[in-house]
Amino acid sequence: MNMREQGLIEKFHVRRADGRDAPGEKHHGAEYFVLDMTDDPHAIPALLGYAGSCGRDYPLLAADLRARVAGMVTAASEFVTIPETTLPDGTVVPAFLAGKYLASRGPGDIPLSVADAAPWVNISYHEACEAAARAGLDMQRETQALAIAWDVSQQPENWSGGAVGEGVLRMGLHKGTVHAAQPGSYESPDPEENRWFVLSNGERICDVAGNAFSWIHDDVQGDENGLVAKGIAANSISLTTAPYGICEKGMGWRPDGARNWSGRALVRGGCWHSERLAGAFNLDFDWPGRRCDIVAVRCTKSL
Repeated sequence: MNMREQGLIEKFHVRRADGRDAPGEKHHGAEYFVLDMTDDPHAIPALLGYAGSCGRDYPLLAADLRARVAGMVTAASEFVTIPETTLPDGTVVPAFLAGKYLASRGPGDIPLSVADAAPWVNISYHEACEAAARAGLDMQRETQALAIAWDVSQQPENWSGGAVGEGVLRMGLHKGTVHAAQPGSYESPDPEENRWFVLSNGERICDVAGNAFSWIHDDVQGDENGLVAKGIAANSISLTTAPYGICEKGMGWRPDGARNWSGRALVRGGCWHSERLAGAFNLDFDWPGRRCDIVAVRCTKSL
């Protein structure tokens, strides 16, 4: 019989590891409903529902279930390897893994990097940090964002002229041809809105520029929370790493000197209607508690 035409059936025989299903024991004759956590897509919402129901009486069990769901969701995410990168000032950024796509909102509010889901926008910086932590991931760091931008800027495939510095570095979705952040599977009919960037190791990463900004944990001039601590100095690598001037050759916008952005959260990349301001080196800020429909998050993790 087709499984879709079946109701509740006796599909499994269950034995308790503690032996308490033996005759005369408390659980003798108990009925069980078994979930396939590996292949059943309905298992995740069921586990989250049970965790929510049992949390007050069994907090450790609820925490374990949520952790298991986080691991299952993260395992479905696609990551790319960002090679060790030496920035122009000599700063060495160790190799790391980055979400291939901007994170979408997965089950249990776990960030999910997949092609067919739109980026998780309307999420504040603080909420994005919490979501990444739930998944055992990190928010993209400022040095990591610079490493990605620098790496892709050195690959001829990412330039409209076919050579490094020739033409314009890809800017992604930036011309207002769409009206919301798009999933990675979307392809603009305008070739000037190519969203894919080739890395020096041959891997590809989506939306380094355009589509939606990314919240950035500032590890250059930031405090322990990743927020700008003392403002941005004119000689900060946040401003000096781009190989060309402001809004030149697809670089995107950035401040033209020191800025007192204390207490703000950095954002990078640009969005679907940024026009010439979008770019791999685009740098701006937003208030860390604010939600808007043009700022998302990219998660990273150690190799």
